Amino acid sequence: MTRKTSPAVPPAPEAADANAPNRMWGGRFDTSPDAVMEAINASVDFDRRLYAEDIAGSIAHVTMLARQGIVTQEDADAITQGLGRVRAEIEAGEFPFDRALEDIHMNVEARLAALIGPAAGRLHTARSRNDQVATDLRLWLRARLDEADEACRDLQAALIDRAEEHAATVMPGFTHLQTAQPVSFGHHLLAYVEMIGRDRGRIADCRRRLNESPLGAAALAGTSYPIDRAMTAALLGFDRPAANSIDAVSDRDFVIEALAAAGLIAMHLSRFAEELVLWSSAQFGFVTLSDRFSTGSSIMPQKRNPDAAELVRGKSGRITGALVALLTMMKGLALTYSKDMQEDKEPLFDAFDSLALCLAATTGMVRDMTVHADAMARAAGAGHATATELADWLVQEAGLPFREAHAIAGRIVRHAEERGCELATLALADLQAIEPRITQDALALLDPATAIGRRTSEGGTAPGEVAKQVASARRRFLQGPAEAGRTRRMESPIR
Repeated sequence: MTRKTSPAVPPAPEAADANAPNRMWGGRFDTSPDAVMEAINASVDFDRRLYAEDIAGSIAHVTMLARQGIVTQEDADAITQGLGRVRAEIEAGEFPFDRALEDIHMNVEARLAALIGPAAGRLHTARSRNDQVATDLRLWLRARLDEADEACRDLQAALIDRAEEHAATVMPGFTHLQTAQPVSFGHHLLAYVEMIGRDRGRIADCRRRLNESPLGAAALAGTSYPIDRAMTAALLGFDRPAANSIDAVSDRDFVIEALAAAGLIAMHLSRFAEELVLWSSAQFGFVTLSDRFSTGSSIMPQKRNPDAAELVRGKSGRITGALVALLTMMKGLALTYSKDMQEDKEPLFDAFDSLALCLAATTGMVRDMTVHADAMARAAGAGHATATELADWLVQEAGLPFREAHAIAGRIVRHAEERGCELATLALADLQAIEPRITQDALALLDPATAIGRRTSEGGTAPGEVAKQVASARRRFLQGPAEAGRTRRMESPIR
């Protein structure tokens, strides 16, 4: 039999009678929802961004239905071709989204019916919107995690490059935002490389756990149709079907875990952003952010505002808020699905949009910033930052217990403060007046560059150690096991 073809882009179906029940699910209802109910119930304004995942899941589902003999191959082919046309309409901006149809799933199905006729009604055999949306969301989030991992890797690469460049650049290290000990600027940047490395590990863990297919769980109890869940899981790049149909539709752990991982990344970016704000101020003068990541003032012509850094710092609160919102929403829900769970998408979408911007902005700032090594060196010599070196010398060379050496160094610092000078500018006679065992050899240690060179313990701030850390970081994060072992990418079933 020859199938009658439809026009290239048939018109959208006419709007249903305002008093009629929803044609997709309203068989047992007499009238349509109230306008307020329609407004609070509709999600298509935001879940339309799941269109590609929804269509991919539907194609996998109908492919399996045909293979299992649940629908005919003719109907499956028509549905697949129709879904391709739906996707093309959406991507061309020509799709007639209808809020009365509530969500992306029913909008796609209704348009498919307009395109191919009654065969479209067979698509929803052996599935529910419950397993459908859970599948779509896992596919969407899996791709966003892959993108976040790649963006984290790019940031690590930028930090490692700048760390290698500044392995011997001296800056003050801080505790309590007070000068503590001199460190290498490269060493300081590598601390963030490690943080982001842990973040990437959390992304990989989250991705591995979410990569199970809910499709086929139906509303909550599975289905009586002879479906092949392993087949649809494989078609969509999942590792396996979810083991329990109730858990498959009620679980949003994967969303919460992803938001927790995103929140930790955002927190790390925020800490770095705070340092960039401080370092770029006139009071510090350690770095200058490029014009590409700064703004000016509408009234003060001299201003260069670190707005990119400030916005990274600010957006971390949005991402944390999304995590708290999802935890709060889920904590009171009995199994299985409740409409509350529709509220998972907007915070998730916003959080990962914000995260992508923050990662890109931070990477750009790192690549472009100008480092003022002279200002860092001056600051490293202020605040008596090498007092610990003097105490260590007294232990190593004079044989004093550390607590006694610590007290002697403290008295010398107090003497320098009373004199209004830095520790490194005191004469040998001044030091010996407090501790006669101090020799000329100790004076050299009061220079910050010399001081950092002595910190040769593994992971320490000596330039040679920093060079080793740079090489190690490149192996571990950019081309080593961390890269090779990253979870596999989806082979684009959504295209």
